[in-house]
Amino acid sequence: MGQLAEAEQLAGEVLRASRTDTAAASLLARALLAQNRAAEAIAPLERAARRGSDAGIETLLGAALGGAGRHAEAIEQLRQAIARRPPFLPAFKELAGQLGAAGHVEEAIAVLKSALALAPASLDLELDLAWMHLLRNEREPAREILSRASRAAPGRPEILAALARILLFDGDYAAAADIYRQVLRLLPDDAMTRADLGTCLLEMGQREAGEAELRKAMRSSPQMLGRTTSALSNSSHGRFFLRPSAVARFLQQDKA
Repeated sequence: MGQLAEAEQLAGEVLRASRTDTAAASLLARALLAQNRAAEAIAPLERAARRGSDAGIETLLGAALGGAGRHAEAIEQLRQAIARRPPFLPAFKELAGQLGAAGHVEEAIAVLKSALALAPASLDLELDLAWMHLLRNEREPAREILSRASRAAPGRPEILAALARILLFDGDYAAAADIYRQVLRLLPDDAMTRADLGTCLLEMGQREAGEAELRKAMRSSPQMLGRTTSALSNSSHGRFFLRPSAVARFLQQDKA
């Protein structure tokens, strides 16, 4: 429910009454991490981790260490967590994410592939693997993974949006536009998706339709000025403006 301070307080009270309560330590850590207070989550998690082999606690500890800037310790902790059996998939995701953020993308891909060997039906791992390939600009394997995932879960907008983004980068604007429309049926207020659809339409020569989508994106989120400006100026069928204020005025025009 987003009541993080209250969750933190209640979990802290339970821990003061019973310092061995692993569930309370986990909840306290989650509340602190959600408030960007990773360093404060480390001590209760370390105490809980010393009491047993709990991959969930070890994964949270790895996330807290990484969030506090202690990246080498975080990765070592997460390596311990992924060695647990039965496998705890969030540990693989967290380790791959931290490795990717540190620039060790090839190693992150290996971690995700090892996780998928243990849990081949995990769409979340597939999505993470696709993003890692994109970090290396390996669009073909990413496209293959996301195409397969989108067929398995057609209602997952994040998978569809990622696939559409690759199609956009590859210049397959019509296919990308079709998928962006699917995403908007699921998330009609998603301004970024609407701006990306506008970009596709502009590149397809459908200027009025593309500009209409960019206007909707701007009305939905004024923070989209930079994205919509880029779409207008960089498209082969776009427009050029000398000042950002001129772009804003153009996109704010009410055109039927």
